[in-house]
Amino acid sequence: MRKIIALSTLLALGALGMACGDAANTNTAANNANRTVANALNQANAATANAVNQIQSAANQVNAAASQVNAAASNVANAAKPANATVSNANANAKP
Repeated sequence: MRKIIALSTLLALGALGMACGDAANTNTAANNANRTVANALNQANAATANAVNQIQSAANQVNAAASQVNAAASNVANAAKPANATVSNANANAKP
């Protein structure tokens, strides 16, 4: 009877040891999976931040170009003022 109890105890301890070993492997796998997910999220966040920076840079360049176009249009309008005045004077003087 003592041999059976000792053998049963040994088997129970062995099963417990195997269960604990499996739990450790499961925790390691879960930790590895969590690390992989965290790395993927970090990469996605970095890519998103980079894309936002590039979009902002492009918007800044478009705004700078629009400012230059507006300045050029203003210069053209100012340059045309004397010619328009001359035409207006000529029209006023050319009375039928």
